[in-house]
Amino acid sequence: MSFLEVVAAVAVVLVVIGRQLRGENLAGKRLVVLPAILVLIGVRGVAGHGHGPATTDIVLIGAQALVAAGVGVAQGRMMRLEERDGGLWGQMPWRSLWLWLGLVGSRLALDLVASGLGAEVAASSAPILLTLGINRLTQAAVVAPRALAAGISLSSEAASPLAPRRRR
Repeated sequence: MSFLEVVAAVAVVLVVIGRQLRGENLAGKRLVVLPAILVLIGVRGVAGHGHGPATTDIVLIGAQALVAAGVGVAQGRMMRLEERDGGLWGQMPWRSLWLWLGLVGSRLALDLVASGLGAEVAASSAPILLTLGINRLTQAAVVAPRALAAGISLSSEAASPLAPRRRR
């Protein structure tokens, strides 16, 4: 794992954590599209890692994916949801940092195990974006039905601060 890859992964995680703790509009597309892109980039990174992943790599990456999904379910259940400006707004409580710590800790443990077993792909940075994307998609899969059950529609892209503004 190169220093630049580690810095990039840490930066992505810190941005996601910061946005969740601050709270944000949860536009339908943003809730699903960015995590799906992370999964695709992660799959491409794992598959194109010079040589195909061995069985040990696949088992370890699968275990990490299950942990990431489990944390995503817990995050989705823990997120506070409300309606703001006609759309869904969500915020994670500070105690959710324990879930992030568990996810990062499980990744570090996986690196140690993978290195010990010679699972080069699993020990590389390639699975990081894959598992982060799985975590985000799983959280979205829990948040969306909760919001709909509460009668809150997913924020429109117009309500999102990242949406382009229309000219009059």
